[in-house]
Amino acid sequence: MDDNLRKTLYRVARFYDERKVGDVGPLGFRRSTDLMKLMACLERLLDERIIDPDQTRFLDLGCADGRVNVFLSYLVKSSVGIELDEWTLDEYAPLRSKLDGVLNNEGLLSPPENLSLFHGDSTDTAVHETIARQTGVGFDEFDLFYTYLIMHEEFAELIAERAKTGAFFMVYGFNKILPKYQGLQLLKHLSPMEGIIALYRKI
Repeated sequence: MDDNLRKTLYRVARFYDERKVGDVGPLGFRRSTDLMKLMACLERLLDERIIDPDQTRFLDLGCADGRVNVFLSYLVKSSVGIELDEWTLDEYAPLRSKLDGVLNNEGLLSPPENLSLFHGDSTDTAVHETIARQTGVGFDEFDLFYTYLIMHEEFAELIAERAKTGAFFMVYGFNKILPKYQGLQLLKHLSPMEGIIALYRKI
């Protein structure tokens, strides 16, 4: 990463981490991915070719306000997110507008035009078909899947059944106990990264 990209990613991470907890909507307070922890993992993810800026198609299976999608959009070919709770997804646009202003004022890089967010159930094939029509990327063409712990078992089963061999599954929220999933291999030499992120590969 060049210096300007590194500074931009750091600023994006700080922007969203200052807004880690939401206090509106039917679920009340909720947790969010700490982007500074992802920031600390980036060099390793790039070195291990888990993220390849020229090739990686990324899918966040529970994208909330789209913060992980925005953050990784700088480092992947396409960044797609799905969120079940419409009120949470509605937070994307106002936050993104504020972020764009901050980045512009500080002379940093705006997020690339490779980001698409969708409302729906991440396990619903109809949602996958909509994504394929609008982005040109089918579920079995994504290289990296992500979730914040919630529904990790259901998503792991979905990835084992429908993702391509070699696709990666990154789960935020684990510590010492790392589950095993049928059809996925835990990358033990990488997990848990920053003490909280587990990485798996479809076998």
